[in-house]
Amino acid sequence: MNNSSKNDDEVSLKELLGKLKEWFDYLLLKWKVIVLVGIIGAILGLTFSFIKKPNYTASLSFALEESGSSGGGLGGALGLASQFGFDVGDSSGGMFAGANLTEVFKSRSMVEKTLYTSVKIGGKTTSLAEIFIKENGWREKMDEDPKLKNIHFIKKMKPNDNSLRAQDSILGLIYKDLLKKNLRVEQKDKKVSIIDIDMISTNELFSKLFAESLAKVVSDFYIDTKSKKARMNMDILERQTDSIRAELNGAITGVAVANDNTFNLNPALNIRRTPSVKRQVDVQANGAILTELVKQTELAKVTLRRETPLIQIIDSPILPLANDQLSKLSGLFIGGLLGGFLTVFFLIAKRVLQSFID
Repeated sequence: MNNSSKNDDEVSLKELLGKLKEWFDYLLLKWKVIVLVGIIGAILGLTFSFIKKPNYTASLSFALEESGSSGGGLGGALGLASQFGFDVGDSSGGMFAGANLTEVFKSRSMVEKTLYTSVKIGGKTTSLAEIFIKENGWREKMDEDPKLKNIHFIKKMKPNDNSLRAQDSILGLIYKDLLKKNLRVEQKDKKVSIIDIDMISTNELFSKLFAESLAKVVSDFYIDTKSKKARMNMDILERQTDSIRAELNGAITGVAVANDNTFNLNPALNIRRTPSVKRQVDVQANGAILTELVKQTELAKVTLRRETPLIQIIDSPILPLANDQLSKLSGLFIGGLLGGFLTVFFLIAKRVLQSFID
């Protein structure tokens, strides 16, 4: 029984080898077709490497640090609790916490402000929106439409401008295109407050400038929002300080004028000295108020500096950028290999189909 099974295995192996040799001989007869199609594929691959525009990726990463958000001892206690495995949440909260910040980067308002960023290229001032439109061939199509021909994106049009609607519509299309194909913003590690921005486009300079400009726009918005209350408080104190200083200067001048009017005055006429005394009281009162306001203003400046978050760029895009450009040799090899493989697959499939028909 064992000998019979062994013989069957040998027969099966011989049959398999025979079939493989049969297929090999068949393909060998078709070598001219395989080589010809492989050469055509290599030529097509080479042509594709010339035609295809490479995509350039500008990568930028930065960290956000809120010096006033930890809450002193509370922040230390929360940090200690998290080390022991207790999930106490994020103490900073707000629109800039965790995944919220990546959505701020991808918001339409931030992207549109970035697109209006002015840049100098070849001695000419333009905007990132104009570069995008030109790079993607939109300008030629816009010039064919009388309503869109005179629309440019150097600066945002006034609310009463008739072209504002069309301008906003084009910006909306650019925004959707960027979000779908070009812009990636993510926080790779949830435990680390580092944001990564990847901008991918066929224009190397556009990728670099957009990534840097978007980081700056969001950073300015972030700083302005987080320190808004402290800045408002400082502005109010500075206005009050300037007002009291003006009052004090006026009171000092008034004392001098009153003293001049009572020079060599008869000591019996004390009523004439009343304006001078009143002015001196004003000087003392305004002086005391000014001293307190100056102290409060300096404290407000310290508070503003403490409440202003730190934006630290970790990695910025450096030219030349990484790209997915297909080399000429790779185009030849991949095209030839793909052409030969598809030809072999087609010949095998054709013969198998014919065997079923016959």
